[in-house]
Amino acid sequence: MKNVPEPWKSFFSAIDKTLGEGIRLEILGGFIVTIFYDAPRTTSDVDIVSIVPNTQTRSLIEFAGEGSSLHKKHAVYLDRVGIVTLPENYKDRLTEIFANSFQSLRLFALDPYDIALAKIERNIDRDREDVKFLARVVPFDLRILEERYFKELRPLLGIPEREDLTLWLWLEMIEEERSQK
Repeated sequence: MKNVPEPWKSFFSAIDKTLGEGIRLEILGGFIVTIFYDAPRTTSDVDIVSIVPNTQTRSLIEFAGEGSSLHKKHAVYLDRVGIVTLPENYKDRLTEIFANSFQSLRLFALDPYDIALAKIERNIDRDREDVKFLARVVPFDLRILEERYFKELRPLLGIPEREDLTLWLWLEMIEEERSQK
């Protein structure tokens, strides 16, 4: 199990000290890719998909969100993700990270395939680099990525034909990188 690196340890400890009840954060994005999978990039936010119980969302984001005093102190913050389409069964694959590091705060990471698929609609350069990185370090079984896309994500997408093209480009990009080794 990984130790919580700074400034994240101090940041999450400060949050933990304010909690009167257990809070569960479901996390995706750059924080997981950089901190949990050791991607060679930085991030200053934690992308939160869900806060359980959700009655704590507003107060937690006010306390630890962008522009908060905690953000100013540690230069990192919580960011509640507004619009993202996640694979249907992503909750079944969540993994607790930094277990037993905090008293009331529990952090759960999306599985790496689900992180990749959550980036498919946005598909900016950083997303593609994260997907290539995850494909290398996990390493991805491309059949799983494709199967999960078609079974669990595609039916939920607004413009699935566009994301089909993105998926094919990603698969091609990953296969091309693998063939160069």
